[in-house]
Amino acid sequence: MKKFRKVLDGLSSSSPGGVASPSCGSAAGTPTSHAPTPQDIHVQETLVSENFQICKTVRHGFPYQPTCLAFDPVQKILAIGSRTGGIRILGRPGVDCYSQHESGAAVLQLQFLINEGALVTACADDTLHLWNLRQRRPAILHSLKFNRERITFCHLPFQSKWLYVGTERGNTHIVNIESFVLSGYVIMWNKAIELATKAHPGPVVHLSDSPKDEGKLLIGFESGTVVQWDLRAKKVDFRIYYDEAIHSVSWHHEGKQFMCSHSDGSLTMWNLRNTARPIQITYPHGKILKDGRKESCKPILKVEYKTSRNSSEPYVIFSGGLSYDKSGGRRPTLTIMHGKAITVLEMDHPIVEFLVLCDTPYSNEVQDPYAVVVLLEKDFIVVDLTQSNFPIFENPYPMDIHESPVTCTAYFAECPPDIIPILYSIGAKQKKTGYSHKEWPVSGGTWTLGSQTYPEIIVTGHADGTVKFWDASAITLQMLYKLKTSKVFEKPKAGEGRAGELVEEDPYAVQMVSWCPHSRLFCVVGISAHVILYRFSKHDANTQIVSLEVRLQFDSEDVISPSEAENNPCFSDPSSPQPPGSPGSGTQDSLPCLKVKSRPVRMPPGYQAEMVVQLQWVDGEPPQQITSLDINSAYGLLAFGNCNGLTVVDFLQKTILMCMGTLDLYGAADPYQRLTRSPRKNRQSTSDFCMRGLSHFYSDSKKRIRTSYQSLTELSDNQVSMDMERSKSPTSVPYPSSLHYDPRSMPEPVASLRASHCSPVFYLLDNVKGPGRKLSLPTDLKTDLDHVNGHCTSPTSQPCSVGKPRITGVPEGPRLTRRGPGRPPFRKAQSAACMEISLPVSSHTEESRENSFSRSRSSSVSSIDRDTKESVTTLQFGESYGRKGDALPTACLWVGTSLGVVLLLPISIPTEEEERMEEPITMGPSGTVLMLKGSVLRFAFLDCGGALIQSPYEVWRDPNGPEDPDRPRRRKLINFSPSSSQEACGDGHLAVVCSEKQAKVILMPTQAVLFTHNITESSFLLRADVVSVCNSVCLACFCANGHIMTLSLPSLRPLMDINYLPLTDLRIARTFVFTNGGQALYLSSPTEIQRLTYSQEMTDNLQDMLGELFTPIETPEAQNKGFLKGFFGGNAQTFDREELFGEAAAGKASRSLAQHIPGPMGLENMKAAAGGVVGDLARARIALDQRGERLGELEERTALMMNSAETFSTHAHQVMLKHKDKKWYQL
Repeated sequence: MKKFRKVLDGLSSSSPGGVASPSCGSAAGTPTSHAPTPQDIHVQETLVSENFQICKTVRHGFPYQPTCLAFDPVQKILAIGSRTGGIRILGRPGVDCYSQHESGAAVLQLQFLINEGALVTACADDTLHLWNLRQRRPAILHSLKFNRERITFCHLPFQSKWLYVGTERGNTHIVNIESFVLSGYVIMWNKAIELATKAHPGPVVHLSDSPKDEGKLLIGFESGTVVQWDLRAKKVDFRIYYDEAIHSVSWHHEGKQFMCSHSDGSLTMWNLRNTARPIQITYPHGKILKDGRKESCKPILKVEYKTSRNSSEPYVIFSGGLSYDKSGGRRPTLTIMHGKAITVLEMDHPIVEFLVLCDTPYSNEVQDPYAVVVLLEKDFIVVDLTQSNFPIFENPYPMDIHESPVTCTAYFAECPPDIIPILYSIGAKQKKTGYSHKEWPVSGGTWTLGSQTYPEIIVTGHADGTVKFWDASAITLQMLYKLKTSKVFEKPKAGEGRAGELVEEDPYAVQMVSWCPHSRLFCVVGISAHVILYRFSKHDANTQIVSLEVRLQFDSEDVISPSEAENNPCFSDPSSPQPPGSPGSGTQDSLPCLKVKSRPVRMPPGYQAEMVVQLQWVDGEPPQQITSLDINSAYGLLAFGNCNGLTVVDFLQKTILMCMGTLDLYGAADPYQRLTRSPRKNRQSTSDFCMRGLSHFYSDSKKRIRTSYQSLTELSDNQVSMDMERSKSPTSVPYPSSLHYDPRSMPEPVASLRASHCSPVFYLLDNVKGPGRKLSLPTDLKTDLDHVNGHCTSPTSQPCSVGKPRITGVPEGPRLTRRGPGRPPFRKAQSAACMEISLPVSSHTEESRENSFSRSRSSSVSSIDRDTKESVTTLQFGESYGRKGDALPTACLWVGTSLGVVLLLPISIPTEEEERMEEPITMGPSGTVLMLKGSVLRFAFLDCGGALIQSPYEVWRDPNGPEDPDRPRRRKLINFSPSSSQEACGDGHLAVVCSEKQAKVILMPTQAVLFTHNITESSFLLRADVVSVCNSVCLACFCANGHIMTLSLPSLRPLMDINYLPLTDLRIARTFVFTNGGQALYLSSPTEIQRLTYSQEMTDNLQDMLGELFTPIETPEAQNKGFLKGFFGGNAQTFDREELFGEAAAGKASRSLAQHIPGPMGLENMKAAAGGVVGDLARARIALDQRGERLGELEERTALMMNSAETFSTHAHQVMLKHKDKKWYQL
């Protein structure tokens, strides 16, 4: 608890950072005595460093690059290994755990210690790990590193503590699971094969003990050799040789025969009575050709041979085996053979592995399979075997996040409590049907809803234009609702000019979203420079979608007087045709990239499109992508900007309110000296290409997302051009400039600010390690460098007037019938994109950047050699003071630019609802408020007591709901005015502004800078959010060097700075987002969302929120085979593995063969770690149940014995009476 009192003199003339605070125009009113001064600000901050701690919470989605699969049939939990060393353990919904090997080596195989709460992993670095699953976060107990041999296959018999390990050399080693030490017992490959055999049998691909005798081990070698090894006698029982390579082996439960799958697509059945040749050879998908030859088939990678009680016919389930002729156009398949019925299930992705789920864990019992778990490269399904049509189960896990590549994310905590049920009820109608009616078979573990839960929603935007809403409450993730934005537009048809070029691309990819949960307004920005506004309704409707087209293309040489600006609207108006011969008057211009449906569209309940705003092509060049967006339901306004300027739309009146270039927003208060330049014909740029190259995230997908990083990291073209020379790329070309300044003629703080600024994207490129790693230009781009960035040089490109009525619609011109001179904005990226980028941060980075910048600004480079643009990087509506002298707060729009400039636009909105729908809204720039280093990332507002001020909003009402004639519908607005939340401090509020480098807190309306903090010098921020944590607020930042930082508000005192995650790829930068409650998320892989917390309170409570992986369950007893079956079946005698493999009998293994790495606890302590109240109660309950069952059995046995005794007594009495009077010789 600390009070901050900041007394600063002369703040009205300069800021602490040395940047002047320019005047913002004449005062709108006389300052009152209630206006606060810096001396009046007393904020009692409660957050301290102890409130913060970084901790990963849970990972959602499909495991990226899966490699293997395992299932515990007693605990009913499932594990998936991945190529990056991750393990995903799944149980019932809510039981979802992710663990990671520190080495990052691929997981080759998984083996559960069935019903023991442990898991063995075999990794590609030839290391075995034993994981403890009896705790909520699994941990490694032991590790065993093989030094001289590579692990290829592992097998752990049920209820055994000895693990069989096959190697690439063909040897089989045995590991004690409890001590994780190698046994001296080794089965060498040269002893397993005949001495006369000269060829090496190959790696071990299969190990299993015989169901009939646990003392017999079946070893399968890759070359086609199968050996049964007698573990007691240490010799071979039989050898099988086959010409084709073996991929898998599966036993019949009786142990008398087994089945092998081979590389030629064949299945062979072998009987132990005659191992000279197989008793059956089948090619399930191969036919005999006319010449008598067999069709060549693909390998059968795995086969499972299972028996069932309900049918005399076994199940034979395998993957692969299709003929090469047929498989060309067919997808990967899983085949189920049951008797004469053969069912082929086609999969959407290649099969990684599959498992057959059975009722019993004993291999020598009838298996009774009931489901097949199929792990695909990009999906996970479970097939129901109990129904003849083999339906799949509905997956309760969010495995379809990557159904289309994720392009943006948003995270909303503490949502209104009614929004999740409403979205769920609407989204339930979208679910697919035809699933199995049985319960999800992976039902292990326990999970309870935590005490500290609140509504949370995650929104993901995708490359195909879909938007998904997810319920993220209580660290789970469930799909709520799916919205398809592509339904707003007409489908592009092949051969229709520009539309035809977009057919195979992703023109609907979602770039950013803005959502107000209270008013339920939803806004989507697409890659085609379009903005779609949605309203939520519980009723379906036939709606005519309003389409507005905006011409937002400005250049700094367009010198426009105020009188000209008032008379020339920026959008196409048929009443004011363009002058003849102007560059924008051709048929290829003034058209958007997509065509909105002109007919009324029937929209189902949910989010319904109301309006679409699109940017037009200008001079044959595509519109620049949108970099910022904000919407306010109370004002009825929508604002968005890009590198050309700012557009404000009145979505209640469906008009364009403002369309201005970035330079025009300054008015007379432009802090930079900008020189006009003469028009030029050719302007070359590589910025568009570089943006595309860096947006090449999904190298394995068919569609490349051309996502602009201007919107992802708040970039602009000006930084790109300033750093082109420094990037040393072969694509660097002279770039004309409209923004020129001489550091000698500018104030020193401003010059140093400009010189220290750097583009984050090119900062990434500069720090790419490795010699000769350059960004090459595709051949199809080299001839079109003058068209890829699109700058308007037409003097008719003039901004809209301010405060003038706008037309309500824009007629649509003819569609483009031929290709314009400019390339379409959706060309696939063909360069070697920088997917994996390392970011070393050195002490001389800033110095080198400044030196290179100063060199590029030498006297030899004139203002016509370079062209820089200032983009709008962030927008925020709110109640504020438009000018320094304002006495009352009004509606304002805060604008942040890529040059670190903060502008304020006051808005005059009619108060009465009738006037609001008819009278025009007036707004205009009031000048520069302040300047920061780097692009502006975030705005937030606090009252003078330090509490966060929310933006005003309109209470949701159903636009299609029934109308009550007695009670006309009126808008209900909730306004969080700065003066309504404070009395002691008078009017006024604090504004928090954060850029890539710096954060400032200013006092409104005086615009005095109270606090300044330079967040980073050698790097830059990728994300910054003002969030509520522990009943207070703070500024949370994610830096490009991987640091996560929090700063107190309003004093900007550092509270936490942790090097959490090095930025290894740009996917993290694109999707990282903070939210309230101390939570954050990012896309850790193309298929997974990683959630984390930076709150110490949530970290402490995380154990209670996670699910239990292990539940105490009594191991099922083996079936009693009966006296006759056991006698004639030749049941093997008890097999003591300890006697064979223990150190006393087998000795010690060579120390150089493997290295034991002990974990934090042993297996003995593992079971003790499962203690606790829940475990004790569960064990006590199970013990009571078992005691009751045994007492009941005892009572039944006693009754049976009594009945038997009475029957015997009766029979004895009858025999006695029968022979009572007979002589002994008559008997």
